[in-house]
Amino acid sequence: MTANHTNVLIIGAGLSGIGVACRLRRELPDREFAILERRENIGGTWDLFRYPGVRSDSDMFSFGYEFRPWDGLKVLADGESIRGYVAATAAEYGIDREIRFGRRVVAADWSGERQQWTVTVLREESGDSETWTCEFLVTCTGYYDYDRGHLPDFPGVESYGGTLIHPQHWPADFDHTGKRVVVIGSGATAVTVVPAMAEAAEHVTMLQRSPSYVFSLPSVDRLTALQRKVLPAPFVHRMTRRRNIKVQRALFKAARRYPRLVRGVLLAGVRRRLGAGFDMSHFSPKYDPWDERLCAVPDGDLFEALRAGRASVVTDTVETFTATGIRLGSGRELAADVVVTATGLNLQALGGASVSVDGQPRDLHEVCTYKSVLLEGIPNLAWVFGYTNASWTLKVDIAAVYLVRLLKHMDRTGQAVAVPVDRGANATEAGVVDELSSGYIRRAKDIMPRQGRDFPWRMVMDYQHDKKVLLTEPVADGILEFGARRP
Repeated sequence: MTANHTNVLIIGAGLSGIGVACRLRRELPDREFAILERRENIGGTWDLFRYPGVRSDSDMFSFGYEFRPWDGLKVLADGESIRGYVAATAAEYGIDREIRFGRRVVAADWSGERQQWTVTVLREESGDSETWTCEFLVTCTGYYDYDRGHLPDFPGVESYGGTLIHPQHWPADFDHTGKRVVVIGSGATAVTVVPAMAEAAEHVTMLQRSPSYVFSLPSVDRLTALQRKVLPAPFVHRMTRRRNIKVQRALFKAARRYPRLVRGVLLAGVRRRLGAGFDMSHFSPKYDPWDERLCAVPDGDLFEALRAGRASVVTDTVETFTATGIRLGSGRELAADVVVTATGLNLQALGGASVSVDGQPRDLHEVCTYKSVLLEGIPNLAWVFGYTNASWTLKVDIAAVYLVRLLKHMDRTGQAVAVPVDRGANATEAGVVDELSSGYIRRAKDIMPRQGRDFPWRMVMDYQHDKKVLLTEPVADGILEFGARRP
């Protein structure tokens, strides 16, 4: 078994892991670190997802890194562009040289006696094991299972004679030209796949059990393009980023405070795109806006495909698959050469790795987060988790800055260990992301950390709040306990 050591070990070379590593390189250039990545490429989610039309569902000026501005004008960028952006960022900071690919982290154990983590790693191609030790462990694994997407137990699916595809596992070079396609789902993936496949398919049907809120965004930020012609690019980027962050937060807060008003505005936008004769029940959810994440479509491409007749939407349930398609609960049959099951994700904490402290297993569901970055009672472990109600990367970036502040504080004060200690039994039965009611969130209730009653044990999903707490408030707050290095 090969043994390796580094000061900071980062798990994951996706958007989060590369962002954290770049912050370390910028602020602590002499700090030794390494990144373990299970896949063979940089990009994480954006390397995994290859389905037609794959793109961000947040605007790129807030989704991109604060320290390396997104220089395109696409509001919702395609997966390949995002993958290239992350890889180029890694190369610019020399982060790509610190990545060990093809490594799956199996377990991590903290030793109080040695004041370090021992991480067990599997090299999946060869089956060999490695051991890594580090003083600080940073998990940037996202929050879902890369091995399998969520697939309901559809009756009769074994009798289906067509092609069945989950978007998480899209076959390379799959050709759907001239085929009848049914996409099961109504979330962000479905509203992306439908218009993309409709360009070449005979017809695409979006089959949904219940509607989602869908709204149109311009594909290109024309205001920013105009400003770039007369103002310095860095200033324009800061201004656009600040504007978009404020708009995101204002929409979320308005949806919480005035749900009927926001619902009316969203549905009016759909009605304008589809015309007065369209059956609006297909886009009229029973829940309030932002009870589940909103679905954005660039230039209303989904609505354009529906108006042009290249696509249609059916709101019904699957009674059973047949040899040639799907029979619905209403008795109607949908013929399909291809069925795409855009039925969601399976959530997974820490990439499926187990965590223990001095040999005692720690269940993430039994702990709260501290300032939404560290984990209660677990020493020298950062859990980097982005926003679910705004751009993911906004939180990643300020979490990385907080990590740098913490490490600098520990260096300055001669401390080797930092562990959040809850002395007030703050844990509740709620999960950290229970604010949303999406199916994948409900399925993860027993997987993710718990929500605390009060801050800093409560994850608030508020960028302005977190920015103040993580970037300006003292690191030593009486809750975070420190331990000096043992001789």
